[in-house]
Amino acid sequence: MSLQQITQDFERFADGLPHPIEAYILDTYGISLESVYGKHKIKNPFGKASGQLSLNVKQIERDVEAGLGFVVLKTVIAQDETGEQSMSAWATQDTHMTVEEITGTREDVHGEQGFTVTWKGRGWGGTLESYLQLFDQSLTISADTLIVPSCKYNLPKPEETTWRTSEYRYTTAKLAAVWSRHFQSPMPLEKDFSPTLAGDGNFSREKENILRWLSEITSVVRSNAPEVSLGVKLFNAGFADDFQLEMLSTIDRAAPDLIIYGNRLFDPNKIYEEKRGVAYGGPDLSSRNLWALSEARRAGNTLQISGTGNIVSGQIMFEYLKRGCSSFQMHTLFQLPDRYFTCRGRNKTERGMHHLLFHPVTGFLAHILAEKDRLSWPDGISIGAMAEHYRASYQTKQT
Repeated sequence: MSLQQITQDFERFADGLPHPIEAYILDTYGISLESVYGKHKIKNPFGKASGQLSLNVKQIERDVEAGLGFVVLKTVIAQDETGEQSMSAWATQDTHMTVEEITGTREDVHGEQGFTVTWKGRGWGGTLESYLQLFDQSLTISADTLIVPSCKYNLPKPEETTWRTSEYRYTTAKLAAVWSRHFQSPMPLEKDFSPTLAGDGNFSREKENILRWLSEITSVVRSNAPEVSLGVKLFNAGFADDFQLEMLSTIDRAAPDLIIYGNRLFDPNKIYEEKRGVAYGGPDLSSRNLWALSEARRAGNTLQISGTGNIVSGQIMFEYLKRGCSSFQMHTLFQLPDRYFTCRGRNKTERGMHHLLFHPVTGFLAHILAEKDRLSWPDGISIGAMAEHYRASYQTKQT
């Protein structure tokens, strides 16, 4: 399929995408957008990451209308049956966000311009009951868009020897009860390791404790909530790059159903609205993530991965796909200034998808169609199958 067709569609759909987009892409370009998120099939691999853009019903309605494959809700802070939250410091109502330009500093992206979104908020600031209501309402309107709850559970401090498993049992059971009213399949669940952990000396200062979390987290969740499809969202720790490989190797052995990689970087010195220490994204984030994923695949990591981190173009998304990622989570993209988009569609989610898919130079279609021709892939090949191919190709190189 020629670049001319993509350019025509880029201009043609400037007022809004065709729906369903999956049927159009398959009929026109011979590409199936189907993929997987954990144990669940998804109609397309485009998702919204947990954060400030998935904390109310109107946001979910817009995402479903725009045709996202999945949406991860804002992270709720787990509690036990008494209402106690060991991670209560991560519950906040503050949702103010600022979109800022940022310049890459790592060698491969040095001087590259990008964007980051800064905010003081951490996790869900309301009650667990209000979160359950959001989850239920979102499932009601979700149609064929997968809705995924995200949860921050107890993490033992270095001096603690046990996990507070009552938080895992109680909160997950509440979430699962909502899910079971709509579906019989295992509930998808993201266990969130927030990037703000990277700035909390009581939690992440010691490497051994982080590796303990990762080695035990899958068994802790499954022993207290067996009927879930577990995704573990990893953060970028405040250590040298090689430690990220230790983290990935450790979680690979723990074998959750899915890894979400990788949450934002952390600047302990930056001040935002009188708060010192903030998480950030931009070119340095995708640079570090892509490097780590490449090295992890070469080392034998075969787990399913949902890629996230500075996915503001289809070209960057394609780089995550080449590391074997079968789905992609965006947040900053949906906050970019309107001047960044050509599409004048119904909402910024749709404008973002138009930019990701159809941009003639940086769009996802332009890159995967060139790859389809190069590798002689058959018509109808899916994004999920492409991800499997790339995962297998890393293993083939090692044998």
